[in-house]
Amino acid sequence: MKYKSLVLTLLLATAAPLTHAEEVGSVDTVFKMFGPDHKIVVEAFDDPDIKNVTCYISRAKTGGIKGGLGLAEDTSDAAISCQQVGPIELSDKIKSGKTQGNVVFQKRTSLVFKKLQVVRFYDAKRNTLAYLAYSDKVVEGSPKNALSAVPIMPWRE
Repeated sequence: MKYKSLVLTLLLATAAPLTHAEEVGSVDTVFKMFGPDHKIVVEAFDDPDIKNVTCYISRAKTGGIKGGLGLAEDTSDAAISCQQVGPIELSDKIKSGKTQGNVVFQKRTSLVFKKLQVVRFYDAKRNTLAYLAYSDKVVEGSPKNALSAVPIMPWRE
């Protein structure tokens, strides 16, 4: 019984996103007679640890009957663009490099094993934040990825 509870807790913890993305818009790419069309979705999320950095992600979303029921596996295609939208102040943890490769966003892209993730890196030499979006699958990895860099600039109010 304890084993089942532990497995359920781990599944729920890995399925929960770190931060919530807001859908900005979408475009249909393939018409489906039954269920929603295949589409490309554009979503925005704010870095949960760094105020005034917003990232926009575009990703494929599978439609059809399986897609409408949440049973389809989305492709690994995604693009990311992140921007500074106000003054940025980095914490000492980020400046020291202790949070390199932190996952700042996750989205489930299949029923169980696949998710789209965004990780953040701080390049101290260039005073820049780099955001890497990639799709992973527990059973089989995926080399598809996208990168966005945010140079930290002075901000005029």
